[in-house]
Amino acid sequence: MRLDAMAVEFPVVQGHPNRRPFEGVLTLVDVASDKAPTGARGHKVVLTRAAAEAALPSLLGMAVDFKTGWDGHDAQRKCGIITSAHVANNELRVSGYLFARDFPEMERELVAHGNEVLGMSYELADAHVEDMRAPVWRLTKATFTGAAILLREKAAYRSTRFRLTATTKREGRMRAAGGQRWN
Repeated sequence: MRLDAMAVEFPVVQGHPNRRPFEGVLTLVDVASDKAPTGARGHKVVLTRAAAEAALPSLLGMAVDFKTGWDGHDAQRKCGIITSAHVANNELRVSGYLFARDFPEMERELVAHGNEVLGMSYELADAHVEDMRAPVWRLTKATFTGAAILLREKAAYRSTRFRLTATTKREGRMRAAGGQRWN
């Protein structure tokens, strides 16, 4: 197994009301997408391992967004931040924090949807396509500009994943008991 990773370490703040940790599989590397992503002009894409590994630094500090209905991207609705990214096998995995206090309705909806149906999608700029005439575009260079949380069925890669994680047992119990917010 090969692992390349990068992270920004944030200090632990127990019970922070606006930091809800998450983790997910943002995309697959060296695997063709299940459908064409937005902006790929109807082409499925392959993000090469080399491009993904080279672009890892561009993921750190980038925003996570969501769209009402969980069916796409809304770069104007930034609800979190990516603090860690690594490639393991063929998965580009990310983790970070959602701004739970700022978006309480989002957190409630994420919990209601559950982990089995949620996925992720990347946002790119400066992508280099090896051969624009190819039926499947191979991305050999890219810069990550963010990510979206959405339903897996709406993602270009349907095997992406997203899940909220609890920071402490107490927080997990409090959230399960009604998502109480601390003032």
